Amino acid sequence: MVHVTNKIDRTDPEIVRQLAAFSAATIHEAQGRKGAVDSAIKPIDRDMSFCGTAFTVVCHPRDNIMLQVAISYAQPGDVLVVSSGDQPAGQFGDVLANACVARGIAALVTDGGIRDSREIRDLGFPVFSKFICIQGTVKESLVPINQPLVFGGQLIYPGDVVKGDCDGVVIVRRADAAAAVDACRARDEAEAGYIERYRAGETPLEVSNLTAVLQAKGLTTDLA
Repeated sequence: MVHVTNKIDRTDPEIVRQLAAFSAATIHEAQGRKGAVDSAIKPIDRDMSFCGTAFTVVCHPRDNIMLQVAISYAQPGDVLVVSSGDQPAGQFGDVLANACVARGIAALVTDGGIRDSREIRDLGFPVFSKFICIQGTVKESLVPINQPLVFGGQLIYPGDVVKGDCDGVVIVRRADAAAAVDACRARDEAEAGYIERYRAGETPLEVSNLTAVLQAKGLTTDLA
């Protein structure tokens, strides 16, 4: 029997909302440079961004039946994280994108392919994929839904936070999400301080306290 797990522990929606205010890069850095998904997975439009809870899906290569099952069971605010074996096939297009919008799904992230990219961009549904490909798919192979998933070099659990923007996609563990919010705020405040110091005339060497580090590494200069 192949099972669809519907009862998953999702990250608190308020924490997801707070994390959504930060960039994927800030979240990655703030949580100790963790969670970055394979950089080959890109938004089909640079202005697309999202933040939601992971709803994990595995599809056999060039097969999208489980993606259609997932869309039917996902809840509003979920992000469909679709492992497709890194195969360039059009498993997702504008018709299914409209189904996602109608159901309140936050985004789709896949290591496979999508098509109808212009129509999806016009619709405004966030899609991040490794390939854009017109090759069609079948509807054959059943696989469990909402199991832990190795995706884009990251282990993702259903209910983890997934954030994506023009720079990439990052994963935040459900148990770590509240702490990540605090760390992101602290990082943003620190970076705002750096920018003010640059505007006041200081150099990166001064702001980042690099002079002694560079001297210890043997860097010399002919400046007095």
